[in-house]
Amino acid sequence: MTAVLASEQPRHSRTEQLQQLRRQMAAVSGKVGAGHRGHTGPDDLLPESETKLPIPQLLTKLLPVLPTLLPRGTVAVLSGARSLPLSMVAAVTAAGGNAAIVGQPDIGLLAAVEMGADLSRLAVIPDPGSDPVEVAAVLMDGMDLVVLALGGRSVPQTRARAVVARAHQKGCTLLITDGDWQGASIRLEARVCGYETTASKPGFGRISKVRLDICARGRAIGRMRTG
Repeated sequence: MTAVLASEQPRHSRTEQLQQLRRQMAAVSGKVGAGHRGHTGPDDLLPESETKLPIPQLLTKLLPVLPTLLPRGTVAVLSGARSLPLSMVAAVTAAGGNAAIVGQPDIGLLAAVEMGADLSRLAVIPDPGSDPVEVAAVLMDGMDLVVLALGGRSVPQTRARAVVARAHQKGCTLLITDGDWQGASIRLEARVCGYETTASKPGFGRISKVRLDICARGRAIGRMRTG
């Protein structure tokens, strides 16, 4: 069952809310398994599963360098089609990892399931309160992937540095949506460029696949585009 982590006591102080979240995280971590707990040595001494985040097969076909661009511990900004972060959540949980979605009360979990997500390995925090960045930082203790919606806000580089260091230490990848993260190592923009449908009869059917056009930008790669 999907774990929904939320503050049921809005009158609690910020410190109390974070303490409650840490207790809930400890309980969730025990239920979903040990997961990834950060790097224990140099990357070249670790197995590939400990350094690379599981990537959706469709995305590796579109952008073969994506696994290299998104190693564990990376902070990336995603924009455009919502199917991109959902597909990432699906790939990580299907591979046995743990993921969290923060600040997206209207997230389409059914779509994630159809992409192969294991909801027993997913924590959802619809309302992270006034400081979603700190909530995401707490979640890094037990997650392989955290998807954080910033509600249109921008995180300055002075605040971002500490969280980036924590992400790298814990081996947790942080994906930013609906906002900006200054100094992010990579930015991915996805645009829906087509659909594939399965029709039971003329005029009726359902969408079976979504085709994406993806643009990747980063300090190390410049600009790359699929499609």
